[in-house]
Amino acid sequence: MRKIIGSLRNEVFAYTKKKYGTMPEYLWARFPDYAILRHEDNRKWYGLIMNIPYENIDCAKNGYVDILNVKLDDILMRDLLTEQDGYYIGYHIKKGNWLSVVLDGTVDMQAICNLIDISYKTTASKQKKQALRPPKEWLVPANPKYYDIEHAFDETDTIEWKQSASIKKGDTVFLYVGAPVSAVLFKSKVIETDIPCDYRNEELTVKKKMKIKLQRRYSSDKFTFKRLNDEFAIFAVRGARGVPYSLSNALKRK
Repeated sequence: MRKIIGSLRNEVFAYTKKKYGTMPEYLWARFPDYAILRHEDNRKWYGLIMNIPYENIDCAKNGYVDILNVKLDDILMRDLLTEQDGYYIGYHIKKGNWLSVVLDGTVDMQAICNLIDISYKTTASKQKKQALRPPKEWLVPANPKYYDIEHAFDETDTIEWKQSASIKKGDTVFLYVGAPVSAVLFKSKVIETDIPCDYRNEELTVKKKMKIKLQRRYSSDKFTFKRLNDEFAIFAVRGARGVPYSLSNALKRK
């Protein structure tokens, strides 16, 4: 390996080992100082460190430099960053949203760590992305034909409910009760998921359940279907769906 004064290579390795349990892999005998960082499950790379002539990415620079290639989830972000010192279009990986960052101190370590985190999430498997995503708010339908949801929380603040595949622990669930109520009645927090269940009839199948804890009640005339339609452009609640920003704000008001 060519010695690079001031390289942040080891700091990058320390960060990825501590946060993600990743150890660098050296795959090429011809390039013994090239190291990849990748996920254990899908084996996709989220980082590639290379030691290259500086002039390969910047004709005004001399000597050798360590660079880190990362993948972003937004090509606009990549293009904006490349207008700043230390950032370049992905070296040898120009397709997609790859970005090269020099590790000579031009870009500070905190910024590099932020890019590593973005790249890790961008290249993660579907299951890992689900686990990594921040808490989300959901509007979930409840059919009183199958369950007396209007009185479900009368004697307890915690019940089990059919779980949508995308919902995870920590999410917020607003229960929309169907006709004849046709309104949002409850706000709850998901406190447990993936509870095994094997229930089915001619109209309903439940393979797994979640446990939700009541946080707030709404009167049946507050968030009616008509209001959801007129004010928040929600024309149907047939399955779990995200809560629009405007409705989220309205649901949180006292």
